[in-house]
Amino acid sequence: MEFDLQLANNCKEDEAYLRLYRWKPHCISLGANQSFESVDIEKAKKDLIDVIQRPTGGRAILHAKEITYSVVIPLSSTLTPSEIYREINYALLQGLFLYDELLSEAELETQQPDFSSIYKDGKGTACFATSARSEIKYEGKKLIGSAQRKLGNIILQHGSILCGKQHRKLYEYLHGSEQENFEVKDELEKKTIELETILNKPTDFDFLCESLKSGFENHFKISFPND
Repeated sequence: MEFDLQLANNCKEDEAYLRLYRWKPHCISLGANQSFESVDIEKAKKDLIDVIQRPTGGRAILHAKEITYSVVIPLSSTLTPSEIYREINYALLQGLFLYDELLSEAELETQQPDFSSIYKDGKGTACFATSARSEIKYEGKKLIGSAQRKLGNIILQHGSILCGKQHRKLYEYLHGSEQENFEVKDELEKKTIELETILNKPTDFDFLCESLKSGFENHFKISFPND
């Protein structure tokens, strides 16, 4: 993610970047304004899980069996940051459709929750507990979570594409009360869904990345370099 930030800080007006990556070791990332005190760092270390802070907003995510995407793109005269957020998610949708036709039922969230009140609640510690407008859901459950930051005239957008269920274990590393952590566990189980749950098969990460890349090419009418 530090590399994503470097790309954003050095991005030229005629450049844009898409990155797709996984995590080794697994990692808990906190939103840019979230305190490290919300996570049991010693327990995470014991379980060989890194704890970092994202340059983008949102709340805590356990990056385990997933694909993380990042997009660095200059602001244009025709699209606002929220419109860029939406268009990136449409490109991700196209990639999901190419990966497996069963994902054609995935769609964008149309409602925007009141995050200021949610973050006051214990459940607000977890990023995937609530879907924002234009995030991707499947049968009402969050499949891809995203966060965006504006750096001068450049947009940096990160997102987590859930493939397996490991992200649900986030509650085990939170510093909330037993009741608050139980609520986070319950929210993640009720409000998130993963590719492997939908498709009932292991994730082909190479094919998923190629499908996502093609989704961006199709939606934005571009071609990425072969190298």
